[in-house]
Amino acid sequence: MYLNKKNKKKIHFSKMHGLGNDFMVIQNITQNFSISSNKIKELSNRNTGIGFDQLLLIEKSNNPQFDFNYRVFNSNGNEVEQCGNGARCVGLFLILNNLTHKKKIHLSTRKKNITINFISDTIIQVNMNEPNFSLNEITSSKKFKINNFSVKIINNNLLCSLVSMGNPHCVIKVESIKYAPVKIISQIIEKKFIFPEGINVNFMQILNKNYIKLRVYERNEGETNACGTGACASVAVGIVKKILDKNVQVQLPGGNLLITWKGFGYPLYMTGSANHIYEGYIYI
Repeated sequence: MYLNKKNKKKIHFSKMHGLGNDFMVIQNITQNFSISSNKIKELSNRNTGIGFDQLLLIEKSNNPQFDFNYRVFNSNGNEVEQCGNGARCVGLFLILNNLTHKKKIHLSTRKKNITINFISDTIIQVNMNEPNFSLNEITSSKKFKINNFSVKIINNNLLCSLVSMGNPHCVIKVESIKYAPVKIISQIIEKKFIFPEGINVNFMQILNKNYIKLRVYERNEGETNACGTGACASVAVGIVKKILDKNVQVQLPGGNLLITWKGFGYPLYMTGSANHIYEGYIYI
């Protein structure tokens, strides 16, 4: 089939993943283009497009305190605030594409600013800042039975802890993630009007104070292989509730992350891998 390239721009990208959470990563620094939400939906299709969980867009920063600006788009074309696995992939992308030679990179994002540190060539630590337990960050509803930062939803029978890592999370402690009705409960919570920007739902099984298993149902996406901010949010809830220690291994379907947090007044750190899959180009 003939591709009409007239008036189209050739845009280079990288396909990357963090624990199976996969991304299309594009830099708009040496390239110059705009991309619509419809085009993102088209590209995210795993049968007819590139296929990815999120598109990550890297831009120049207008603030000299930051090296780059970092934006995240879900596969439905909506821009969201944050992606922890994506942040590690952005760091690796910048090094592989010779856009920086720094081992410590400062990124500005839609809501929070983050710092990336290279532990090794593919193991990256991200300063995710301090978790935000203010309910006003996540919901404006006053119809909750509120106990600290926890709420009861679904006929007041399900205790859900709320926290923001720059994006909103609901954390539910379960006996076994294997048998947890992740999709059913998440879709009920997702439809609640009390979360105007939607919410990610995390199902946490505690093995001991330093090890948890986690499944995450991401808003507008469904269950994913891994969610970095979900791992951060879940551990933060466990630490505040004093059921987890300050260093926790999080086992996700796609692999493990190390989450470290000393508590209120301190930033939370996430450490894990980032992987490059292939290079490609498209015409926009």
